[in-house]
Amino acid sequence: MKKNPNTTIVIEGRCDERGSTEYNLALGALRAGNAAHVIIQDGVESERIKTVSYGKENPIYPSTGEAVWSKNRNTTTRVK
Repeated sequence: MKKNPNTTIVIEGRCDERGSTEYNLALGALRAGNAAHVIIQDGVESERIKTVSYGKENPIYPSTGEAVWSKNRNTTTRVK
């Protein structure tokens, strides 16, 4: 991002299917915010970073069980 100053990103926080919707939205927001914080600390302007929480509502791997849950507990970064 430092080499491409016009690039912006969206950091998407996700969770597994367990827990309430409200809890998982908050957890997804925390994950996305923490990832953004690391990038900002590295010198990228916060205005170039958007965060969104999908909680458990938009899993990357739609299934159930610990193997799948661990894959859905993440952040995903999209370049805009």
